[in-house]
Amino acid sequence: MIGSPGWWRGRSLRVRITALATAITLLCLLGLAALAAGRLQPLLVGSVDRELSAALGPAAAEVAAGHRLSPTDPVVVRVLDISGAPVDGQSRAQLNAADVAQLKAGTPVQRGGSRWQGEVVSAPDGTQRLVVASAGLVGFTAAVRYGGLWLVLAALVGAAVAGFATWLVVRLALRPVARMRGLVRSLPPGSRLPLPQSHDEMRALAEEFNALLARQEEVSQRLRRFTGDAAHELRSPVASIRVQAEVAVTNPDPELAQETLSDILTEAERLSGLLDGLLTLARSDAGEVPPAEPVEIVSEVRAAVGRLPAGAPQTRVSTAVAQAFAAAAHQEVELVLDNLLRNACRYAAGQIVVSVLASRSSVRVVVDDDGPGVAPEHRRKVFDRFYRASDDRARISGGTGLGLAMVAEAVRRRGGKARVGESPDGGARFEITWRAAGR
Repeated sequence: MIGSPGWWRGRSLRVRITALATAITLLCLLGLAALAAGRLQPLLVGSVDRELSAALGPAAAEVAAGHRLSPTDPVVVRVLDISGAPVDGQSRAQLNAADVAQLKAGTPVQRGGSRWQGEVVSAPDGTQRLVVASAGLVGFTAAVRYGGLWLVLAALVGAAVAGFATWLVVRLALRPVARMRGLVRSLPPGSRLPLPQSHDEMRALAEEFNALLARQEEVSQRLRRFTGDAAHELRSPVASIRVQAEVAVTNPDPELAQETLSDILTEAERLSGLLDGLLTLARSDAGEVPPAEPVEIVSEVRAAVGRLPAGAPQTRVSTAVAQAFAAAAHQEVELVLDNLLRNACRYAAGQIVVSVLASRSSVRVVVDDDGPGVAPEHRRKVFDRFYRASDDRARISGGTGLGLAMVAEAVRRRGGKARVGESPDGGARFEITWRAAGR
């Protein structure tokens, strides 16, 4: 429906800009036309009054000197007495007593299609005379009316010209956009838009679009890599379970079946952990973030240490504060601490130290171990999904390559940071930073 917001949004940018420019121009010109039409009548009357004043001054001087009046075409000059009766031998002027009173007071009078001005002077014999000057206003009303119509017509024509000019200018201005759209449509994979020579908005748009293409390709590559890695990781435990099951079926030995079932259980647990990690990352990628709440980190750290299995390296909690509240979710904090401690347990030689540091704006958890540490070339990728600095070692230790990725993702979506460095004991140091609750 014309006039509805949906119809307006469905028009092209060129049509909308042209329509808006035309409407604004028309309103401005109509406003100026109305203003000019309103000033047209005072302008014409003022012009007549100036002509009357120019003729009246010399005529009054001549009457005061007792001279005959000189011709003053097209202005007509008459000499009357103070009652309005003619004393110049001509017919009575078309003025009533009220008009005469106004003329004697110096006020112009409009009567019978004529404009009058008057001035009282003293004749040489001492009598008072009223010298009046008049000019016809023939066509005055028509001039005002048709002048206003012409002004409105000029406003309409001006708005039409402005609309056409806007259409052409917008068309020329959007031509580079149309060319860029054609280039984008035919752009091969991996290619980028050529940058215009001029440093203007089109160049900035091309640069931003190229940056968007780069980000899109990076996301696509990560998605392909993630899919391939996930398929590979899932294939290993599934294949192992299948092989173990086939062995158990073909060999009915009870002792071998028990050992096989134990291996199947281990692989099933590994598969379950891998699927849980994938689901957690998938929910995070989908933007499913529970609302943040104050979580007391010191008690959570102590609880996570208490959940460590028997035989874990000695773990010590070091904190200078009794309580430290972070803006997060309880299950996220558990996931982060459990994965960090499990990772430290895999590689620690004999000791793990967990420190809690708090400030007005942040809460930090630092996990130090005395293991082999993380080599500098691996530190930038250690939080990537399925990344392992040593595949064989990670597989033996039961790692899936998702634990640290889930840690980084859980902290990142709360506005925090995850970093890895070197521990004072020579091992790895993992540092997690959350925003303090209420900040």
